[in-house]
Amino acid sequence: MADSHLLAAHHQGLAARPSPSNTGTADVIRGTCLCGAVRIEIDEPLEHAPEACHCHQCRKQTGNFYVGVNVRRANLRIAGEEQVRWFQSSEQVQRGFCGTCGSTLFWKPTIAGYQWTSVALGCLDDELGLKIAKHIFVADKGSYYEIDDGAPQSAGA
Repeated sequence: MADSHLLAAHHQGLAARPSPSNTGTADVIRGTCLCGAVRIEIDEPLEHAPEACHCHQCRKQTGNFYVGVNVRRANLRIAGEEQVRWFQSSEQVQRGFCGTCGSTLFWKPTIAGYQWTSVALGCLDDELGLKIAKHIFVADKGSYYEIDDGAPQSAGA
């Protein structure tokens, strides 16, 4: 995501899913990188819907565009964290990927007190039934695809 413009926009969003159960126990969403060296667990419910970023940096990182969902850091657990490599893509943001297989995993602001990390939806193993809530930085999108899913689009953040 175009790092300097997204911090405010990135924590805005719609409630992605209702609470998973009436029992008072939260479900866990699981994911891995391609090789399995990094394993992710996220406590539900998710508080935001996924966003797709078409900025130049996200396209370079992923080879296409980035789709992620913001997760409270307190609800995110990472096993194999020593395998995660962090690239400081701007003054305020790091991008995380598996150091073994290269899978895109995270987009993480480094601002003191910021409580959210975006987790790449492609690394999640569970079918969540989520839809992209919005597309951002569509003015930077590649010419080789169209965005026609009906979700709102903005030229920037």
